[in-house]
Amino acid sequence: MELSQQSRKRKAVTHDVPDDSERKISEDEFEIGLYNGILSQDEEEISSSVNEEEDESSSDDDDEVGDDSDDEEELGSDEIPSEEDEEDVRHQIVDLKVGRHRASVSGNGVVSESKDSTTAKDGALHTHGNTAELSEENFRPNYSVAEDANGNPRYVYKDIDPVYDSDDSEAPATTNTIGNIPISFYDSYPHIGYNINGKKIMRPAKGEALDALLDSIEVPKGWTGLTDPATGKALEISQEELVMLKKLQMNEVPEDGFDPYPATIEYFSSQTEIMPLSAAPEPKRRFVPSKHEAKRVMKLVRAIREGRILPYKPPSELEAEDPSIKRYDIWANEAPRPDHPMNIAAPKLPPPGYDESYHPPPEYLPDKDEKKAWEEADDEDRDKEYLPTNHDALRKVPGYDRFVKEKFERCLDLYLAPRIRRSKLNVDPESLLPKLPNPDELRPFPTTCATLFRGHSGRVRSLAISPSGIWLASGGDDGTVRIWELLTGRQLWSVRLNAEEAVNVLRWRPGHEACILSAAAGESIYMIVPPIVDPELESSSRALLDAGWGYATSNPSKTTSSNGTAKRDPPAQWTRPSASHSDLGVCIQTTVRSTIKALTWHRRGEYISTVSPSGQSSAIAIHTLSKHLSQHPFKHLKGLPQTTSFHPSQPLFFLATQRSIRIYDLSTQSHLKTLSPGARYISSLDIHPLGTNLLVGSYDRRLLWHDLDLSPLPYKTLRYHSKAIRAVRYHQGGLPLFADASDDGSLQVFHGRVVVDLMENATIVPLKVLRGHRVTGELGVLDLDWHPREAWLVSAGADGCCRLWT
Repeated sequence: MELSQQSRKRKAVTHDVPDDSERKISEDEFEIGLYNGILSQDEEEISSSVNEEEDESSSDDDDEVGDDSDDEEELGSDEIPSEEDEEDVRHQIVDLKVGRHRASVSGNGVVSESKDSTTAKDGALHTHGNTAELSEENFRPNYSVAEDANGNPRYVYKDIDPVYDSDDSEAPATTNTIGNIPISFYDSYPHIGYNINGKKIMRPAKGEALDALLDSIEVPKGWTGLTDPATGKALEISQEELVMLKKLQMNEVPEDGFDPYPATIEYFSSQTEIMPLSAAPEPKRRFVPSKHEAKRVMKLVRAIREGRILPYKPPSELEAEDPSIKRYDIWANEAPRPDHPMNIAAPKLPPPGYDESYHPPPEYLPDKDEKKAWEEADDEDRDKEYLPTNHDALRKVPGYDRFVKEKFERCLDLYLAPRIRRSKLNVDPESLLPKLPNPDELRPFPTTCATLFRGHSGRVRSLAISPSGIWLASGGDDGTVRIWELLTGRQLWSVRLNAEEAVNVLRWRPGHEACILSAAAGESIYMIVPPIVDPELESSSRALLDAGWGYATSNPSKTTSSNGTAKRDPPAQWTRPSASHSDLGVCIQTTVRSTIKALTWHRRGEYISTVSPSGQSSAIAIHTLSKHLSQHPFKHLKGLPQTTSFHPSQPLFFLATQRSIRIYDLSTQSHLKTLSPGARYISSLDIHPLGTNLLVGSYDRRLLWHDLDLSPLPYKTLRYHSKAIRAVRYHQGGLPLFADASDDGSLQVFHGRVVVDLMENATIVPLKVLRGHRVTGELGVLDLDWHPREAWLVSAGADGCCRLWT
């Protein structure tokens, strides 16, 4: 038993004897204490305290051996302690030693604790428990000892906690302090930067491909898939930040209470403020007289007293004139007098020019030929009474030989020449212009191109909008008729009428009870029912066209003579189209004697008027749809016909030739009157929906407005285009708008307000110039049409496309 105790004592002594490193720790503790300001003594006291500490540490070593033996005797068991227990004992001894050295430091830096006090302290620690642990934490050192590369001890201090809340900056805490250095510079190093204490920030370990796959499948909350370049770790975003990013992406307000349009603070304004910008009191130097100014004033006073500076004296008056000498002034009565018809002031002489100078510029001096011509000319034939002469100096100028003669003639002009008062009219040029309203107040009117219709392979010669306003029909040089959806520009249907002839004109039948499109290609008129309407409307339209076949069969006298033979030259031939055309919706083909250039419907949809300029006596034809009959109302025409039109409410027929417009009454079959627009070559005409005004376009770039109640001459003549005007059109839906199309590639939109009152004339205001069509082959915009209800305009151009302007 004794042997086991001795062996245990040896073992305790062998493991618990402190080595030199522990002594170094105790010595370094005092050094650190001095560095941190715990000890306040001079160098001698520091050296003496260090020596005393070394003596006490040597004595403490002996005491520790005895204490260890006592501790091992207190085990009271034959069980041999394990290595873990030995390590715990060793750490307890080291902690007690550190606590003893801490306690031995007094307020003045003198070590004043002995072995007995250390033992008492040890007993107090075991007695009070938690209280001792708290005091031990307060005195625990804030550093640890490690070895550097040379084997010397190196002290590693803990991070300093400032323990305060700072409101100086709202910037986030910087974890990586490398600044603006790119993170790619650290690709070859195991660290990616340094923190605020100068320690390396190690690169985070990257998982394998399986971990990356799992992370991509199981997405954690706040996962973004991005990497923070400052730390190299995954970038996580909070829910509030995600909500803010989503709002910013959706162009919404990022947070409640945020005002994207704050009121402008005018720091500098034109208003004069009553209060000054600074209320500081005036400095004292502004009230104390300046010594420098006093010196300058005394210097001036001294100069005045010495006579070096003389005071101002008014100029002396002129000597009195001799009363014996009489002088006569013919201008003595030039004082201003009140305006009176009998008082006419004398005209003033014009001021002299450069050529009257004694030293005129060289360009005003005459050469030898001019001087000789002036001398040889008579006095009445000379343009000037003098000859410009150059003198080097004013003293070399001789006397003027014509001085007395000129003054005498001047006096004769003043009292002999009769003078009259001419009143000068001060007229403002702007007052002569008519007062037109602002175009912004006249909206709506088309301003921009909304839809583009492409599909024709050549020029688009004609177009028309359906009475419903849904479809647009167009025809061109390729011989096809195409129907488009007006709003979207999508082509719905097309048919080729003639492979050789172009579609010159096409028009929709007015009214909503049937949907019939008439197109003229060459010498034929095609009546088409497009298969894009509903079945009921299509059947009613076909029934309206087929009714004429029955009438022609039941009344053969209209097409045959009295003896039963056919008439020799019918005005037109009404036939059914070919099978290919019939399948596509073409119902009737009417052939006349010459090429058709113009086509117009009557307002009831019963009659059609066609114009063939090369047809001579058969140039004008009127066709009856319900009877399939045609007739030539004019046997002899004065002039080459261009276009025709029906009056919107009265039985009147308008026929336009090259230079005049003739109006006929269809009920009485008589000629009413002739309009003289004054144009050289009329191209188109249109009648206002009220029927009181007429719009005429000509190839000589004139747009003419006729008021049928005023005069046969035009009311207004407008010249806004640089090339020929091809088409004109009124808005038929009640809006006061009209437009024209020209070969310069532009359309001019006007405001034309017409009232029923005969005492007020029409108001015409230019609104907008629409440009978009390309001039091709000296041709620009060939046709136009208005929407039946909206302020929309469609145009057909020689560039092969149609445009919708809204």
